[in-house]
Amino acid sequence: MTLKLLGISGALRAASTNTKLIHEAARLFGPCDFTQADLRLPLYDNDLEDEGMPPEVTRMAEQIRDADAVVISTPEYNKMIPGLLKNALDWISRTGLSPWTGKPVAIMSATGGQTGGARSQYSLRWAMTPFNARLLQAPEVLVPDSSNAFDTDGRLINQRSVAGLQKLMTELREAASQPV
Repeated sequence: MTLKLLGISGALRAASTNTKLIHEAARLFGPCDFTQADLRLPLYDNDLEDEGMPPEVTRMAEQIRDADAVVISTPEYNKMIPGLLKNALDWISRTGLSPWTGKPVAIMSATGGQTGGARSQYSLRWAMTPFNARLLQAPEVLVPDSSNAFDTDGRLINQRSVAGLQKLMTELREAASQPV
């Protein structure tokens, strides 16, 4: 059976190092049906929700529900997760699908700073608490100075980062292969 892996990058920029990181994660995860979620969602607004769930929100909730595992890579904006990632979590929580429940989720980050996004990972773990996902706790994959962390093919250069990501993806594959 081919596992379904959903990648969520907390950045929209075309050359985002977090997007590169989820693609590296998918490569190291091994054979899978990989899909990248699109976080271009409207800002959460209860009045908009009252008009009906936006189709792009429903699509993302269904992608999460249907995936065997999810990998999220987040930048760090002002020591937190970016607003667009929090917005997505808020919308998904309103769909009634509860797609995160029991879902194996790996978190990672790539940032320009020296800590590699440690604080954004902490804030993402905190933001995911109400959803009862199976968040993998280790290893932490933190990619500092991310604009210099990838080669021209989008591959991680630092072997320590590659080893940590490989271990995390092996753990995620194992979690995805186990029934809930």
